[in-house]
Amino acid sequence: MTIYSGPVFEMAADQLTVVADHLNIPMDERDRLLMPKRSITVSCPIRRDDGTIAVFEGYRVQHHLTMGPTKGGTRFSPSVDIGEVAALAIWMTLKCALVGLPYGGAKGGVRVDLTKISRRELEALSRRYMQEMIPFVGPHIDVMAPDMGTDEQVMAWFMDTYSMYRGQTVTEIVTGKPVASGGTVGRREATGRGVAHLAKRVMSQLAIDASNATAVIQGFGNVGSYAAQELHRFGLKVIAVSDHTGALHDSRGLDIPALMRHAGTRGSIAGFSKEMEFDPSQILTLPCDVLVPAAIERVIDAEAAENLTCRILAEGANGPTTPEADLVLQNRKPEIFVLPDILCNSGGVVVSYFEWVQDLQQLFWEEEEVMRREYQLLDRAFERMLARAKAEKISNRIAAMAIAVEKGRTAMNLRGLFP
Repeated sequence: MTIYSGPVFEMAADQLTVVADHLNIPMDERDRLLMPKRSITVSCPIRRDDGTIAVFEGYRVQHHLTMGPTKGGTRFSPSVDIGEVAALAIWMTLKCALVGLPYGGAKGGVRVDLTKISRRELEALSRRYMQEMIPFVGPHIDVMAPDMGTDEQVMAWFMDTYSMYRGQTVTEIVTGKPVASGGTVGRREATGRGVAHLAKRVMSQLAIDASNATAVIQGFGNVGSYAAQELHRFGLKVIAVSDHTGALHDSRGLDIPALMRHAGTRGSIAGFSKEMEFDPSQILTLPCDVLVPAAIERVIDAEAAENLTCRILAEGANGPTTPEADLVLQNRKPEIFVLPDILCNSGGVVVSYFEWVQDLQQLFWEEEEVMRREYQLLDRAFERMLARAKAEKISNRIAAMAIAVEKGRTAMNLRGLFP
């Protein structure tokens, strides 16, 4: 029996099983690699604007602390549960190990529908959640960051709540903060930029001319919008995008700068163009060179994988492709080049690490330095993944996960069990 359940956690467990089989890891070691070190569930009562009291359920899962403090985002969503949060923490562990960061993975969440609370209630909920987490987090224990439904402002409230408890400003308790509050330049754009940078690397390998290439983006939040912006800057035509309100399609290419301004003002792509409205259920199968799923988990199942028409699948979201879809993609002809999520969207945690380092040192870098270092780490991990995949004739996902699992397993075995 386990408290972790649901399709997202089962998916993470299945992926680890595939890699463990490939690496011939003994059965008695596998649970230690899979099961989280610590899971916290809290009640977050707040006073509503009408004077009533509402209680929201919050979670934090710290996967393991073998290689340093844990690191991971906090999402506010009505669908959050402990299984989903645990799976995201596992993927964060793999992500950090793959790109060489001194972290284990963590994730947090609050089950809340943000459309049904006011801004004042959001601040109260953010502060209460952090207050409940104070015994379990710290700059060298667990460092929070934004995720779906949270942003720079929520991180500023988290930091202020923790700092009031400590009696001094502790900027390094969270990353993804506003620059004015100790954040780093380039953090907001980091994940999307990383997705686009790696997609461009693959385009060069496949001899795809950016000026004649097309891209489709599912999800136009922080990751998807900045990925679209960078791909547009590289010369690709972004022919379709979608978010929770609908989809837009124009074979001539969308005006991405204008769409970003619209979404920044309105909060979504809704209302940008009646003529370009499109069925969101068909966006993943549109013919394109680069497909970026940047929304939620498990959107590409086996059936969807059969119908993909892209040349590059750049996974901006966490866990967008199911293990069943992976089997389909491995046998697809012509081949689709998969940039797995634990590499493709790791630019965010890479620059979060840079923010943490800068906060600890109280020495801040220019944006050019942040970007240079981000791309350096991404390129190194990309090259290691490709070399491993080619040498062992395995998929990019298995290669990336094998590198990460080996690093975590080695660290665990060297430290041993205490007592």
